[in-house]
Amino acid sequence: MACEGVFHTASPVVTGSNSKEEMLDSAINGTMNVLRSCKKNPSLKRVVLTSSSSTVRIKDEADLPPNVLLDESSWSSIEFCESLQIWYAVAKILAEKAAWEFAGEHRIDLVTVLPTFVVGPTLSPELGPTASDVLGLFQGETGKFTTYGRMGYVHIDDVARCHMLAYEAAGARGRYICSAAVLDCGDLAALLARRFPAYPVPRSLPRAYGEQSYGFDTSKARALGLAEFKGVEEMFDDAVASFIGHGHLPAAEERRHA
Repeated sequence: MACEGVFHTASPVVTGSNSKEEMLDSAINGTMNVLRSCKKNPSLKRVVLTSSSSTVRIKDEADLPPNVLLDESSWSSIEFCESLQIWYAVAKILAEKAAWEFAGEHRIDLVTVLPTFVVGPTLSPELGPTASDVLGLFQGETGKFTTYGRMGYVHIDDVARCHMLAYEAAGARGRYICSAAVLDCGDLAALLARRFPAYPVPRSLPRAYGEQSYGFDTSKARALGLAEFKGVEEMFDDAVASFIGHGHLPAAEERRHA
């Protein structure tokens, strides 16, 4: 059977053992290797590439006016990301730009999906870096989310739906931001502390980057067919249920009687 569609969803996330060079090489060369293989396939109709909202939102304050709504035309500043050593964002920016250049040269129908911070249930009991950061918040850790600052959040089910729509919709073109809500880290912590009082979620977090007020314009994804996004409460409800199911968190009742 011929392969008509390719979804390239993998990209390295920085850990203590990853160097800048390893991250950039893995992200860029991994993406280009997939596209070179796609170029050889005469049956290919479309490639959907998972990029990231980190390719859109990381800029100097002077380039982020108050209450600005960032859309798909926005690109993060590579220089600013490098100054903060956010190598994941640099890797995603360079990989996506390389993909667009290669797709244009070889007439590949490419669509990119730009999720914000993805939350929800996990299929595997072994947690990846993103899910581990969320689990840490429910265990009282503050470091990771403090460094995240203001950020968008989206349910993993909506990210999957966006990928399918990006592949199936004949009129899909370009980039699609996939985000349900944008919250400061302190507001998120306060919401979760109220919703999950049995866990030691910090009730507030400091603002590492001062006042931020940007949001995301998701009208393009909504026009594609993603009319409603699951809310922040539902995505974290599902994450907690998954953590409990995999044995990473005690059930709330067990914790109250511990």
